[in-house]
Amino acid sequence: MSKPSKSNLKYKICSLLSLFFMLFFLFPSFIHADTSLQGYKEVFQDSPIIPFLNKKESSKENNKEQYQRLEDVKVVPGGQSIGVQLETKGVLVVGHHQVKVSEGAKSPGEAAKINVGDTIVEINGQKINHMTDIKPIVDNSGKENKKLQIKLKRGDKMIETSLQPIFDKKEKAYKIGLYIRDTAAGIGTMTFYDPKSGRYGALGHVISDMDTKKPIDIKQGSIIHSSVTAIEKGDNGLPGEKQASFQTQEKRIGNITKNTDYGIFGILEKEVNHEKYEEAFPVALSHEVKEGPAKILTVVDGEKIEEFDIEIISSVPQKSASTKGMVIQITDPRLLELTGGIVQGMSGSPIIQNDKIIGAVTHVFVNDPTSGYGVHIEWMLEDAGIIKPESNQNAA
Repeated sequence: MSKPSKSNLKYKICSLLSLFFMLFFLFPSFIHADTSLQGYKEVFQDSPIIPFLNKKESSKENNKEQYQRLEDVKVVPGGQSIGVQLETKGVLVVGHHQVKVSEGAKSPGEAAKINVGDTIVEINGQKINHMTDIKPIVDNSGKENKKLQIKLKRGDKMIETSLQPIFDKKEKAYKIGLYIRDTAAGIGTMTFYDPKSGRYGALGHVISDMDTKKPIDIKQGSIIHSSVTAIEKGDNGLPGEKQASFQTQEKRIGNITKNTDYGIFGILEKEVNHEKYEEAFPVALSHEVKEGPAKILTVVDGEKIEEFDIEIISSVPQKSASTKGMVIQITDPRLLELTGGIVQGMSGSPIIQNDKIIGAVTHVFVNDPTSGYGVHIEWMLEDAGIIKPESNQNAA
């Protein structure tokens, strides 16, 4: 038998060394991967619901823009009554009041040209997050007889002004002559949620402050399980209203990250129950909506979601975002008997036609509560971050 050549021997030694290094370095990687996967599974064994409800995993995923292709979009219809709680960015000015002084009464805030609808974001260089942040600054400034340096947000502009607090002898405190607010609350209806990402959309219209009538610039917010307790029936010239109750943090089901012309949007943190539909529905864009019968999902008693008949009176194919894309009319005899038509709190109720979600109820006609406007679903999907803004335009 011939001796192995030096080159062959060298080749075999190199092969053995390579195999050794592969086993030494790569094998632990397989162990770590298997351990990580097992840990991932264990995380969800305690909460066997949809994966996005796990906060650790969802926080990473939901920070990324993960758009879906329009033709692949399927979302679960809503209809649930929800409570809405918002915290403003800064403190919202909702009115002026007169402070009594020896020579009469005046409003320092009004004199400083601070308008209703302005948001106070800073005083003396200190960021203002809550109403309680303001009083100690005002007290110190008054005692030291120094003007407050105030930074305001007015629309898209930042404005600076100064204000001298004055002493109210009756209340024995320094005042600035402004009514302010840092939170808002109300009820509405869930429109849809995406079972893949947990993103949801609700209301179908912007939330505006009840006094200033201007959109609320939110810092953060919550949506909460809500139960309808009574309904004020609508009539010509007088819109009706759902009356509902909700408990603050105990039944929080998600956050609110956006308040836009097309509703409120955020991420669900808990499972949302739906007695009627659990499966995801495809969506129809504005050019696919037909005049004729359709249905809405909404709650009129407790937390029970029910289906009611409506008619699409008109629908405008839209290539750019618009809040009033459809005119709808309630035709369901039972809903008309209970509510008189569209009532406050029904905003966001999903509209379904031909087994597709086509939009949401948004407004009622004051002189005809049986009718109102609806918004097309694509604009809500855009603001929810489910589809890219341009994707529906390409399809239309």
